[in-house]
Amino acid sequence: MNVKSPAIEAAVISIATLKQKFKTILSLDAHPGHISTGFAVGVFVSFTPFFGLHTPLAIALAFIFRLNKVTCITGAWINTPLTVVPVLAASYKLGMVLSGKPAKELSFASLDWHSLQPYAKSILLGSSIIGFCAAVASYFICYWLVTFFRRKDAALREITREMEVVGEELE
Repeated sequence: MNVKSPAIEAAVISIATLKQKFKTILSLDAHPGHISTGFAVGVFVSFTPFFGLHTPLAIALAFIFRLNKVTCITGAWINTPLTVVPVLAASYKLGMVLSGKPAKELSFASLDWHSLQPYAKSILLGSSIIGFCAAVASYFICYWLVTFFRRKDAALREITREMEVVGEELE
């Protein structure tokens, strides 16, 4: 008898759902560079200290720069609640080093603006550098994943080849 707990079943469902969403993004009818650029901009946004505004910022930038909205929003969700505090600490330390100042102890009660305000300049500087590096890396990783995934499907492979030759999306 094969008995599964609800937690395991929920995890399996969420992994299957995640895989389906991932496949949906990789098979979007757009140039791999367009998909990757939207994702990279979203990743940059995810590293900013504007907590609670990542999704609206990603949507706004996607509209302003005519980026793929789905991939831009997906990229904005890369920095998860588990990684926010370590990224925030690394951003602060990098910002202090680049400013030429000794790093003080970073202590805050919450992630709201009033708690982070004394460290704002260093955090913004550091998060901009880290976010930029993460965005560049994510662009190339996403581009490779899209083209790798599309090579497996003949129709997607042909569409991608034509887009790369023309240099833009096909209509």
